[in-house]
Amino acid sequence: MTITPTIQQSLAAGERDTNPNKHPIEYMDTVNAYNKWAEVYDTDGNFLQALDTLELRTLLPAFLRRVEDSTPTTTNKTLIDLGCGTGRNTLQLMHHGPPTAQIIGLDASPGMLEVARQRIAEVDSNAETTTATGPRATLAVLDLLDPDPAVLASASADGVISTLVLEHVPLDRFFAAVTALLKPGGYLLLTNMHAEMGAVSQAGFVDPGSGRKIRPVSYAHEIGEVVRVAGEYGLEVVGLDDGVGRDVVRERRVDEGMVGVLGERARKWVGVVVWFGVCFRRV
Repeated sequence: MTITPTIQQSLAAGERDTNPNKHPIEYMDTVNAYNKWAEVYDTDGNFLQALDTLELRTLLPAFLRRVEDSTPTTTNKTLIDLGCGTGRNTLQLMHHGPPTAQIIGLDASPGMLEVARQRIAEVDSNAETTTATGPRATLAVLDLLDPDPAVLASASADGVISTLVLEHVPLDRFFAAVTALLKPGGYLLLTNMHAEMGAVSQAGFVDPGSGRKIRPVSYAHEIGEVVRVAGEYGLEVVGLDDGVGRDVVRERRVDEGMVGVLGERARKWVGVVVWFGVCFRRV
């Protein structure tokens, strides 16, 4: 097994660990970092999250059509948001998924899950989100670095989405968990920070309490390596159903016209490929 260096290690080796905002940097494990980040995650102007949300407007409906068509005789689908964070896309699954689907949000950070729980409760109080078999959305802790076998065994998903999560997990551990969660013939929709962005930076936020830049553990995964390791775990690339054709990986480079949409923090990334999305099927 190849040991992938973290972005922190790569930047330090190349003496590129810049800090243009002059905030002291504090590195910490991913769970603790996201517990701290939860308070401001949805309001701190994360342009990559904004871009991901825009791309999911077309990718998520196409993904759900694939899931629906894969097992048309199965009425009660199970959909998992792996690394659901504050529930940004868990809510989208609730909105766009089949009416009888069971939706499960999994995340390693209790702090992020608590925010997701509050957001889902707000939706529950304003709309009918239950079925005869129970609530449409449930949340649970799952750490991909040390997954609970009971959680993996309890899920048998028709579809899994995982958005902006892979950056924080070695590829073998991520895809081992996906294969355990996903039924044969099921689909995975994966989005992540692009390695071109990871060559110069990584996820992080300024802690409003300490003024420090908090950075969790991150990896700059190359698309080719992502596809290769996924294949070792029985996952094949399928087209994103976006009119381009099969075996498509969608990549996005920031241009000047996107800054107004994504926010001012996107300006320094003009000309850089920052995001990719890909869909897999478990064979």
